[in-house]
Amino acid sequence: MKLFWKNQLPLLLFYLLQMLLVPVLYWISGENRPLSIVLYGMLISSVILLLYLCYRYVQHRRLYAVLSLQQEPPSKDHLAPLGDSPLPEAVNELMQRMDRHYQEQLNMHVTRMDQHIVFMNRWVHQMKTPLSVIQLTLQDLEDDAAASIQEEVERLRKGLEMVIYTSRLERFEEDFQVEALLLRQTVSTAVSENRRLFIRRGIHAEIRVDPDLSVYSDAKWLMFMLSQLLTNAVNYTSGSGKTVIITAERQGLDTVLKISDQGIGISPEDLKRVFNPYFTGERGRQYHESTGMGLYLVREICARLGHQVKLESRVQEGTTVQIIFSGTAQR
Repeated sequence: MKLFWKNQLPLLLFYLLQMLLVPVLYWISGENRPLSIVLYGMLISSVILLLYLCYRYVQHRRLYAVLSLQQEPPSKDHLAPLGDSPLPEAVNELMQRMDRHYQEQLNMHVTRMDQHIVFMNRWVHQMKTPLSVIQLTLQDLEDDAAASIQEEVERLRKGLEMVIYTSRLERFEEDFQVEALLLRQTVSTAVSENRRLFIRRGIHAEIRVDPDLSVYSDAKWLMFMLSQLLTNAVNYTSGSGKTVIITAERQGLDTVLKISDQGIGISPEDLKRVFNPYFTGERGRQYHESTGMGLYLVREICARLGHQVKLESRVQEGTTVQIIFSGTAQR
């Protein structure tokens, strides 16, 4: 209704001007007509205008209702006929053309994204084969050059892993299976897969998790998250002889997994942005291998699995990342 009156405001203003001109014209022409006759004519004209406005509103009420939507986005129901008069029909036809164009663009975009994801997955799998061959070859060598090459191969492997998991995130609903997992076993496997990184940096891993503690999660995605967090904990710990501590405890119906390091920590001004994609922060710029995607992926995966992730850090004292599993499995 408000939009209708806004649209009719120019007509009402011109009508008011016209009504003011009528007695002025009578006065200029010198005709001495009774005031009651003049007012009666103006009243009849106003009634006719009111009937016209009512008719126009009934004709266009659905159109005005759709155009008045401000918060709610238009739906398919709004593409139904908006009226029988020319204006609603024209607007409805325009909306249908725009909807068809939007759907065509959306389908084209989805197709391109699917093709891109398929290409990335195939490319990553193709790159894994030569990396595996290189790793097998390096096992027979024990010099410093081989160790250096092994480190670079490990970085390549982790980079490829991040690429493929990032691409799979767009189709997460088609690629996960929630089950009861023994938390200590999963953590131990993640530490074992990153043992070369721990040994190379001289960092120890201390696991304080009850062997019987279990949680509901997806084994593959949880392993990826733990690997990202352990890699961060080691990479941002300067010096050898330090320890990464992994603990877990029940808090009511939830289980809280904590990964604490003794690293360089995160600046207070960066804490609110560490989960943003591609954000490396002041500390991250000191380490060239930082991509700014690890914590972002952890947060996105946690959100899709129904977990929570929290982070606490103090500069030069270390960082603690918590993964909170809701609805802990009982064993």
